[in-house]
Amino acid sequence: MTLASQYCTKGESMLKDEQIVKKIVSDIAEKNERFINEDESGTAGYAKIIPVLLKKGIDNINLSMFSDDVRSDLLNALGDEYIRRGNLNDAIKVFILTGNREKLSMVAEGYERLGLFGSAIDTYRLANDHEKLHKIGTKCLDEGRISDAIKSFIIINNMEGLKFVGEDCLAKGKYEYALEVFTAIKDVNKLVELGDVCVKKRQFDVAAKAYETADDKDKLSEFGDVCLKEGNFEAAKRMYGMAGNDMMVQFIKENFG
Repeated sequence: MTLASQYCTKGESMLKDEQIVKKIVSDIAEKNERFINEDESGTAGYAKIIPVLLKKGIDNINLSMFSDDVRSDLLNALGDEYIRRGNLNDAIKVFILTGNREKLSMVAEGYERLGLFGSAIDTYRLANDHEKLHKIGTKCLDEGRISDAIKSFIIINNMEGLKFVGEDCLAKGKYEYALEVFTAIKDVNKLVELGDVCVKKRQFDVAAKAYETADDKDKLSEFGDVCLKEGNFEAAKRMYGMAGNDMMVQFIKENFG
């Protein structure tokens, strides 16, 4: 088959798909009343149009000719089919369009069953499902998925849960997670405590971030002294600068370049 004939065949196929869509759209538009009054079989009336819409993809379909109710029913039916086929990303797009929070939570549950906790949390957030976010956050915490637990608790502003996670991470030496939590809940005292612990443990990067986030001038200047003794002049200059200790900044510039 020549390139031209292949192109024509492809073009004819696309044209045929367009004709099918137009015909189905026309038929349904004329029979809106029948679809609205569909019996309790739910989306049975959309059985013929759904495969064509699936083929075109959610990003390429136009349902503006339908009433809001019919368009919503049709999109929800499409979303259900995406779920059935395991295409959760497109299902999410559909249910965002229809504002179907219940179905978004169902998609999130699908992600959760697959062990994709980050995606599950993101989708529960879209569904505004705080109950499920609390449950998955607690589950992640129990299973040692600290980052996901923090993410979930931050979304629902679970201060008690976050404080527990922060304390636990500090006690277990998970300093970066503790920094993330104490930063999120704006606990200045805990940030300073974390900085002090990290200086003793020589976790200088976390210590610097903790003192900087707490905006504790005295601690920043003291940590500048530590950096100076360690021979890390650039870090010392930066700490002194944030502390407003201009005299020590000038000292480093004049003596260490």
